[in-house]
Amino acid sequence: MRRYGRLLLVCLLAFTVTAVAVGAWVDSSLTRIPALSNYPDRPAQGAGSTWLIVGSDGREGLTPEQQADLSTGGDLGSSHTDTIMMVHIPRIGSGTPATLVSIPRDSYLPIPDYGSDKVNTAFTVGGPALLVQTVEQATRVRIDHYTEIGFGGFARLVDAVGGVTMCPSEPISDPLAGIELSAGCQKLDGRTALGFVRSRATPRADLDRMANQREFMSALMHRAISPEVLLNPLRWYPMAHAAANTVTVDEDDHIWDLVTLAWTLRGHITTVTVPIGELTENTSGSVVVWDSEAAQRLFSALNSDSPIPPDLLEAANP
Repeated sequence: MRRYGRLLLVCLLAFTVTAVAVGAWVDSSLTRIPALSNYPDRPAQGAGSTWLIVGSDGREGLTPEQQADLSTGGDLGSSHTDTIMMVHIPRIGSGTPATLVSIPRDSYLPIPDYGSDKVNTAFTVGGPALLVQTVEQATRVRIDHYTEIGFGGFARLVDAVGGVTMCPSEPISDPLAGIELSAGCQKLDGRTALGFVRSRATPRADLDRMANQREFMSALMHRAISPEVLLNPLRWYPMAHAAANTVTVDEDDHIWDLVTLAWTLRGHITTVTVPIGELTENTSGSVVVWDSEAAQRLFSALNSDSPIPPDLLEAANP
């Protein structure tokens, strides 16, 4: 019996050493950029910490054949933001759940030095740093961490964890996104998952798209840190390799920050969209105008780690 105990101890030690080594390798391999800048009038530090998560339509590293397989539409030049989310992680002991906020990419906001335009434009003309500044000034919430992943990286990450199960309530047929999904639970591979989170071929178009993105993000993180993945080297090593080669973070972010984010998103979280005042047209095209009063209440709650009032939750989940 003592012999088996020693064997178990050796196995646990070997697993721990391997996990630490892989973690150090992933941390050293992450692409880091200066996404956060100390410009004048930057919002003060609020309670807890806040991430900005960006899914870009960048096709870097994808061959024409891979672009066709993923139904990305080919190389369109400068990258745009396909997904923008804020994740607020409250301080320990606050009793408030984490909050995942979708920011419509067509949100019409003031962009420093460029006038008002779609928030997507900030990323196109000024990269992550200008996008962060635009979001911070619109929300008055200080961004503490930044992470970004492109089309190809997203698909590889999903495939690395063995796919993610989703349960659409209605069929989704979208040739532009390259998917034909039936209603009900099914496991999505990387190509199909990318189409699922990009598709607007649903009754509420972008509103459904953002809800699907939030739901998928939570399911992906739950899968990524599940025992089925973490205890299987044939799963966690490809996942770590995919993350190391495809995830971009701020220059001060580390793998343990990403682990904290993943652990947060797998648990009980509040999911909302920035309250929308109207959908309209102007010289920028079709744009989303926020409900300024409701949006201010939402972001004030995040800044203070306060629960989001029920009436505001209703307004933020159209």
